[in-house]
Amino acid sequence: MFITLEGPEGSGKTSHIPYLVEYLREKGYVVFPTREPGGTTISEQVRDILHDLKNAEMQPRTETLLYQAARAQIVEQVIKPRLDAGEVVISDRYYDSTIAYQGYGHQQDLEQVRALVKYATGGLTPDLTILLDLEIEVGLKRKTQNEMEWNRMDAYTVEFHKRVRNGYLEMVKQEPKRWVVVNSNQKWDNVQADLKKIIIAGLTK
Repeated sequence: MFITLEGPEGSGKTSHIPYLVEYLREKGYVVFPTREPGGTTISEQVRDILHDLKNAEMQPRTETLLYQAARAQIVEQVIKPRLDAGEVVISDRYYDSTIAYQGYGHQQDLEQVRALVKYATGGLTPDLTILLDLEIEVGLKRKTQNEMEWNRMDAYTVEFHKRVRNGYLEMVKQEPKRWVVVNSNQKWDNVQADLKKIIIAGLTK
């Protein structure tokens, strides 16, 4: 099963995944966690370029194409082989991030962005996508208060991030069978409990 976690900045995706992986392994599942952009030597190098605050002049189309380059590598090198071996793959972000950030956020042509995504992934779609949703101001405040990584994407305007969040909510409406929304404004333990219930339900149905 291919499971992806999505959400605005500061929604908690990265902090929850290690505990979900441990929980599923205790249940007997073979689980492989990964992240986007990144997850391979090549993709991590692309991540460095994308996130470097010194690259503030990067154009939206450049940004979009770089994300697809990193994605194509991890899909072919890591995700597909793991799925073919019968493993559960949990990814911190996947192509929905591109549609939300580079599509809705930058207000680029959504059909063109989706075409690029389809090419980069070879059409590989998650079985389950969980949106950790919260207000943009709350998420950005979390990142600054908790001294989390502050990268080039975080530094976009609040208006940009609001378009991203709205884009995610629109995608949920478009594909309700694939998406489940979790309120990330709750206490961390409550969010973790919700995630465990949703994932186990998906794996056992």
